[in-house]
Amino acid sequence: MIDGEGPFRQAHVDPLAGLRTADDPPWDVYLTGTVFLDIIFTGLDSAPVRGTESWARGMGSSPGGVANMATALARLGLRTSLAAAFGDDHYGEYCWDALEQGERIDLGPSRTVPGWHSPVTVSMAYEGERTMVSHGHEPPHEEPAPEYPPHARAAVASLTPGVRAPWIEQAAGRGTRIFADVGWDDTGRWDLAGLADLAYCEAFLPNAEEAMRYTGADCPRAAAHALAEHVPLAVVTLGSDGAYAVDGRSGESAEVPAIAVEALDPTGAGDVFVAGFVTGTLAGWPLADRLAFAGLTAALSVQEFGGSLSAPGWSEIAAWWRRVQSVDDQDPAALDRYAFLEGLLPEVTRPWPLRRAVPTIGFGRSA
Repeated sequence: MIDGEGPFRQAHVDPLAGLRTADDPPWDVYLTGTVFLDIIFTGLDSAPVRGTESWARGMGSSPGGVANMATALARLGLRTSLAAAFGDDHYGEYCWDALEQGERIDLGPSRTVPGWHSPVTVSMAYEGERTMVSHGHEPPHEEPAPEYPPHARAAVASLTPGVRAPWIEQAAGRGTRIFADVGWDDTGRWDLAGLADLAYCEAFLPNAEEAMRYTGADCPRAAAHALAEHVPLAVVTLGSDGAYAVDGRSGESAEVPAIAVEALDPTGAGDVFVAGFVTGTLAGWPLADRLAFAGLTAALSVQEFGGSLSAPGWSEIAAWWRRVQSVDDQDPAALDRYAFLEGLLPEVTRPWPLRRAVPTIGFGRSA
């Protein structure tokens, strides 16, 4: 189905269309977290050097933080609800509009907090990596998560060592499937028992270094098998080597290599990977297809500015699939790996121009 008119038509795919019933929860995915205003510099030749001035060849601004995940999910056709605090400044207004109006994300559980300024992150991309500097203050304690999370098929959570998030247990108790990642353990303990909410999770998606530190394994694949003893589904991202997953219930494992691309900005690629994996899981795809799809969406995202507005939609995925099929001497095995896309993708002749990160915000606003 094609939504919209003229050159701004968006190819819409509902990956859960064949599974929906009248008794479904109102949302496919629920998230809560902090929304940042991201300012991204790209095209730097090297890391900034003390005492010098560096000029970037590219710049973009977009909502960041939890907005990266929310936007990626919404662009893949999932009905997404977000609980977040927004500042009552121009940055907060811009982020709210970009998510609610631009991406059709439900912000019913979100709030604008009077007198609280929006957190800001400056991200500098160079040599395929990034360096970030952030500033912000904690929102009032009651913001942003509601007392009871809205009913959803799934939720994405970021686990914090030694800290429980009561909403995770509440959501899991209502049948919501919890997908979790984790940040770097600044305490240095790397104690898996400290991730108390892992007990309520269906899937855990750390990167290779995190997985090895939490399990004491000497390789990421062994770490994935060790994690599968604690959570039904363990997915370990391997950077440029792709991803490896183990289903602890069936004993099935799968590994899919990464797609080689020239990265403009890696900001948010991990969030897009998780969004792709959640989409495939809710749709009931085979494990290897879920990994391949997640890796593809992440690879497409790093070729654009920013974390949230770099996320691909179905038209871009379709355009990629048509393009790689037309390449002479294409590896048949590589094409077979993504053949599952054929029955999903819309028939489009050009990608829909998704909203992208721009150097400044506020263009087109009335005085």
